[in-house]
Amino acid sequence: MANLVPEGEAFYGIQLPIQTLTRTLADPWEDDATPEDLARVARTAEDAGLDFVGVCDHVAVPDNDYAAHMRTTWYDPVATLAWLGAQTQSIHLLSVVWVAAYRHPLLTASTFGTLAHLTDDRVILGVGAGHVEAEFEALGVNFHHRGRILDECIDAVRGAYADRYISYRGDHFSYEDVGVSPGPPSGDLPIWVGGAGKAAWQRTGRRGDGYIPMGASRDQYPEIIDTIRRSAEEAERGDSRFDVGIMPGWAYIGDPPDDLPPAWLTGSPERIAEELRADREAGANAFHLKFRGRTLEEYLDQLAAFGAEVRPLL
Repeated sequence: MANLVPEGEAFYGIQLPIQTLTRTLADPWEDDATPEDLARVARTAEDAGLDFVGVCDHVAVPDNDYAAHMRTTWYDPVATLAWLGAQTQSIHLLSVVWVAAYRHPLLTASTFGTLAHLTDDRVILGVGAGHVEAEFEALGVNFHHRGRILDECIDAVRGAYADRYISYRGDHFSYEDVGVSPGPPSGDLPIWVGGAGKAAWQRTGRRGDGYIPMGASRDQYPEIIDTIRRSAEEAERGDSRFDVGIMPGWAYIGDPPDDLPPAWLTGSPERIAEELRADREAGANAFHLKFRGRTLEEYLDQLAAFGAEVRPLL
């Protein structure tokens, strides 16, 4: 197990637009966007020097009150990341987040191991417990066991590439003497754990290489980092380093137009950089950025502006 962000440095990336059309995550221009538009975003992110692009995960969105704010468009993470991996050269490919309980861990290990093999070890397996109970019901998975299932999935994937044939015994999954190949060239997948509360922070320390934020504010980071560190020590991983993610507010580099969807992190490159430096000082080193744009071209310009004008100030 090893983190990705070099000591004293930071990663910057995005959850890709277009791959979900849920309105809280998407701008209006995305409704009519094409696969080629999605590929342009990934290539522009790479050209701008971003470190990762992410695709989120839902399999079957229910028609109920809980999911009323969600749309049914959620691109499959592995299919999408594989397609984009073939059109990029260096940017990391992140599942943000893969609801591991929906699949057997051998399937996850095979799928992401193959993806890492095909993309020169650029894959980050971001995992989470999931939150849509009716989706679990549709897939025949016990919603109330999802945390324990996730823990087993992480452990099983961790061991899947350790030898030619491997075995695992758990409460939810057990198998004997089976082989998973190809795997990641490095021999292991970096695993970032997503979630909004203490359970995710503890799971990061005990089992993960990094933390994917779900809207945590800057003033929570002393508690987040302390929880990760204490949990790592309890798991006899006290010497581990972690990629600690943070999600700044919706950003727009420059003066926001009157008809721009809501953005809270706006202004000059120095103003943007100042806020991100404050996040660094709070202990974060993996930035999950969100940019606003009224059109695809404006969104691409924002990515390019971050790479050319903001990142050099960081």
